Amino acid sequence: MATSYLVPVQLHNSLVAAAYRHRGYSQQEAEAGARFSELTAWHGIKTHNAIKALHLDELFGSKAGGCKPGATIEKLPSKFKAVEKWNANRKLGQAVAFEAMDRAMKLADEYGTGIVAVDNAFHYLWGGGYVIDAANKGYIAYTCCTAALAEVVPFGGKYPTLGTNPHSWGFPTQDVIGFPICIDWATSIVAMGRVQQFVREGKQLAPGSGVDEHGNETTDPNKIKALFPFGQHKGYGLSLIDELYAAYIGGSLPTIRNRWDKVPAGEKGTCCFFFQCIRPDAISSGTFGAGRDQKANVKAVIADILGHGNEKAMLPGQIEANSAALSAKYQGLLFTQAEVDALKHIAAECSFKLDITTLKNVAL
Repeated sequence: MATSYLVPVQLHNSLVAAAYRHRGYSQQEAEAGARFSELTAWHGIKTHNAIKALHLDELFGSKAGGCKPGATIEKLPSKFKAVEKWNANRKLGQAVAFEAMDRAMKLADEYGTGIVAVDNAFHYLWGGGYVIDAANKGYIAYTCCTAALAEVVPFGGKYPTLGTNPHSWGFPTQDVIGFPICIDWATSIVAMGRVQQFVREGKQLAPGSGVDEHGNETTDPNKIKALFPFGQHKGYGLSLIDELYAAYIGGSLPTIRNRWDKVPAGEKGTCCFFFQCIRPDAISSGTFGAGRDQKANVKAVIADILGHGNEKAMLPGQIEANSAALSAKYQGLLFTQAEVDALKHIAAECSFKLDITTLKNVAL
């Protein structure tokens, strides 16, 4: 039985916001960073929580020039009413993503669908958080982005030229099954955040996860330098989609992204985002089998998929929903000992008082 520390939401958010403010971010940006980190912890996402977010900011963000605290989003002209184009000017990715998804929802309310394409961005971390938030508000939502670094080897290749490049879909099924279906994954066989988690926790990776600096396969997370795409050519193709979306939006060469010592004059080293929201009623044909309405039809389809002996099959988003239920049960955010130790380092950096002896232990 594992034991976790229960961190109150307000304490967690105050700590995370203090860390961002210490690094020069505005109050609004700090609150967005804290809100996002709360979403990840609430849903049990270990690979993209506050520890990962602030580590990414340290490596490639405010301390490296890849992210500019206090930057202003520039809304670019668009001749298409349902599509907006933004220049994020390297603003904190979480703040940009929340605003972009919110705008995509508003566009969908007016036009049935809404798209926001974002250039010159800093990584927004866990795409699932944004689509779950939109799905809970009644929208079908999608987002993809180019990852911070090119650290995935293309199928049949030898050198990492792709990002882990996640795709995230959210469907408003909470009234049907109790939670939004969330289909969210990195296109590498494992997320680099998972590798970093295993480093913290002293665990080995599964065979076939990645290679060391010499291109040799390894299961040691301390030696991983590049990852394999999942499903061989299939994961490669999905990863390529993100790079192509970015190329059409304004993104530059994947191999120099966020490697600021290698970005020549006139080139770009930033990420790109793509957001789309759809109102379910906008795509309804109005004619469903056996006289069902749209909601009943979605319920019937899911029941059919999970029928025929498949009752024990798991729906995407169910693990996150179970973690959210645990967070709600204990009225706080659950962290391992290793994660609490990392939070102590964050608190020390920004002179935030964090007394772990006041935290409750929860046996899970």
